[in-house]
Amino acid sequence: MQIIQKLTAAGHTALLAGGCVRDMLLGREPKDYDVATSARPEQVVKLFPGAKTVGAHFGVVVVRAGEHDFVEVATFRSDGSYSDGRRPDSVTYSTPEMDAARRDFTVNGLFYDPLKQKVIDHVGGQADLKMGLLRAIGVPARRFEEDHLRLMRAVRFATVLEFDIEPSTWESVCALADKICSVSIERIREEFIKILLHENRVRGFDLLVNSGLMAHILPEIIALQGCDQPPQFHPEGDVFVHTRLMLSLLPAQVSLPLVMSVLLHDIAKPATQTRDADTGRIRFNGHDKLGAEMTASIMRRMKFPNDVIEPTVVAVEHHMTFMEVKKMRTATLKRMLSRPTIDDELMLHRVDCLGSNGKLDNYEFVLGKQEEFANAPLVPPRLVTGVDLMQLGWSSGPDLGRVLNEIQTLQLEGQLTTKEQAIVWAQSQRLA
Repeated sequence: MQIIQKLTAAGHTALLAGGCVRDMLLGREPKDYDVATSARPEQVVKLFPGAKTVGAHFGVVVVRAGEHDFVEVATFRSDGSYSDGRRPDSVTYSTPEMDAARRDFTVNGLFYDPLKQKVIDHVGGQADLKMGLLRAIGVPARRFEEDHLRLMRAVRFATVLEFDIEPSTWESVCALADKICSVSIERIREEFIKILLHENRVRGFDLLVNSGLMAHILPEIIALQGCDQPPQFHPEGDVFVHTRLMLSLLPAQVSLPLVMSVLLHDIAKPATQTRDADTGRIRFNGHDKLGAEMTASIMRRMKFPNDVIEPTVVAVEHHMTFMEVKKMRTATLKRMLSRPTIDDELMLHRVDCLGSNGKLDNYEFVLGKQEEFANAPLVPPRLVTGVDLMQLGWSSGPDLGRVLNEIQTLQLEGQLTTKEQAIVWAQSQRLA
């Protein structure tokens, strides 16, 4: 408001623009606020000393609004041609009407004058907001050709706003889906993340698949279609159906590693599918291990950070071990439960079961063990170290490592409780 008041007092038009207006009219809290103005960048800088001209070529100036907040102030403009499918080759300063016409979707082309408390709509965005409709401004194909990332943004807005996509806009998304390949994977990944982290993620997943975008972004997902599974364990259908169903069973708020592990946990099933010659039973031997390798490769390809890749790979690699939890040694179970990824692994297992045979006995068993073990550290400090044993004459090597691991196992199972007991046991192994 202070920025708009100052620009207006200086004789310029200044309006709230874009997504913040859309969100305000939908009764949502805007994540940020953008201002559109008739003032040129140099005039904005003169009014707000210290403002950053980070996008001055496009008429954008970043103005400080408080100690930690910044507001983009953009001059009304018209865009020239888009030769790179991302940004205009040139811009011309223009009017609010022409500025609205260059934007992507009608619901993002609205202005609001907070001083007069008036919505300014040159593109029919208010009507589309009321109808819950995402419509490209002007000729849809032209809008998408200007910036190919708008193909992903169409899916994202339809997902998070829970809007339908207007038919001609949807037709253009489908027709131009291959253009997404010209966009940097980092920009694609950020839109992809926003879709998957939203509680309406299944809608976004369906739109990505049905538009053809998924085939270019993550073709391994399309390969899951038609990959049959044994009906006695997976009455829901093929691997694609199973994966989609699991996405629908996730809670609204999820971590990124969790939703990615759900998406990719069975990614290696097409590559590992076999059928027994005598019974015809379908098997996927090793799909967890190969799936972990594929997951790492896919996420590196999409340039996810390591702190997202690593927990996702752990969850994919170990998602089959929950079948064995009732047979595990106590030490093995404790080590498993001590992994920092265990909460996401448990949720992956839960929706894996609910998305197939519906049996949660292993899940409930693990929850019970977590409660049972809650009063003490799952993996306490070791009773002895390698240095302790080498001082007693042990040599460094595989035998030492084996003995240390077994001592910890016996410690976790309560059979060794003191350092003295551990040393005596170790010496007995050396003599043996």
